[in-house]
Amino acid sequence: MAKKSFVLRIDDATYKLLEKWANDEFRSVNGQIEYLLHENLISSGRKKKEIPKEKSEKEK
Repeated sequence: MAKKSFVLRIDDATYKLLEKWANDEFRSVNGQIEYLLHENLISSGRKKKEIPKEKSEKEK
């Protein structure tokens, strides 16, 4: 999957909180932002939950 790069402006206090959260979950700040967006797209019904390939292949 190709990834799109873009600039994100965020205030320092929010960034520090996000950085701490990312570190707590062993992710980079970028990885944490991607994870949060992904999870919220699924929970809002805007994206379908992906089934891992190995799981779907075993079910066949």
